[in-house]
Amino acid sequence: MMPSHDNRQPAPKRGLECPGCGGTHFRVLYTRRAVGGRLLRRRECRHCGRRLTTYEAAFA
Repeated sequence: MMPSHDNRQPAPKRGLECPGCGGTHFRVLYTRRAVGGRLLRRRECRHCGRRLTTYEAAFA
């Protein structure tokens, strides 16, 4: 029998991750327009309560 070699790389991480605890579930506290037509969202980690700000832009 031939040994099997798994050369696949792990999938890259997707989505937002809390810098405090590594959690991936957030609550949006508020949303507002930012400079350049972007959206600013203030988020709070549902696990540890740490808050962070994200900027989002639509791609056409």
